Amino acid sequence: MRQTICLLVLSLALSAVAVAQGAKPVVYAGDERRELKSLSAEEVEALLSGRGMGLAKAAELNHYPGPLHVIELAAELGLTPEQRAATQAAFDKMRDAAVRLGREIVRREQMLDAMFAKGDIDEGVLHTETSEIAQLQGSLRATHLAAHLEVRRLLSPPQIKKYDELRGYAAGQKTTTGAPHGGHHDKH
Repeated sequence: MRQTICLLVLSLALSAVAVAQGAKPVVYAGDERRELKSLSAEEVEALLSGRGMGLAKAAELNHYPGPLHVIELAAELGLTPEQRAATQAAFDKMRDAAVRLGREIVRREQMLDAMFAKGDIDEGVLHTETSEIAQLQGSLRATHLAAHLEVRRLLSPPQIKKYDELRGYAAGQKTTTGAPHGGHHDKH
């Protein structure tokens, strides 16, 4: 979190220096040619395919394994056939809901973009549309996070520990008392 804040402050400071020196940042140059101005092609593809896009980091980085990665690491985690089937079912359920929500987000973004392109929007419509999009985005994130909750219930503590190690999260793991494992300290 601190790293993110530091990077944001540094970015803002560099932007301020560039503006003060007369440079004009061209943040969105080229984006005006996009079919959908507010989303990149990669973002649209991720939304339409149900990919996570980092929406479940709060779970993933706090010992709540993700279903896709658990499936990918099934052998290393020693999943039982029942665990594998239940994890696959959790993934399928999550993906189906995420695809449905992603499609709706893209559709609503297309509508918003079209209203701006036509000059046919006012503050009331703007508020309604952006609120609807925000609600869909929240539901999408909750869908991804809920899958992590479901998968955590399927795994044993040693499997979760192994998952974290395999994913590179072993350093700085906290015990239930809050003390880091192995003498490592979080660097945030």
